[in-house]
Amino acid sequence: MKQVIQSLKRTEAEKRIPVLKLEIDYELATLHDAMLAKNKSEMDISKKKLEKLRQEMLQLEA
Repeated sequence: MKQVIQSLKRTEAEKRIPVLKLEIDYELATLHDAMLAKNKSEMDISKKKLEKLRQEMLQLEA
């Protein structure tokens, strides 16, 4: 039973990683736009989102 659960988690992670990469790319573009506009609050929001996405990516890849 333990192997079945691990297999399901692995499959879910394999499906989530490409979506997560797209989310990171989008948030990087958002951060770039905020930097060009010199919008400090938007930059901070994007940085926080990117940090959460980075943490999730690290967990999935482990």
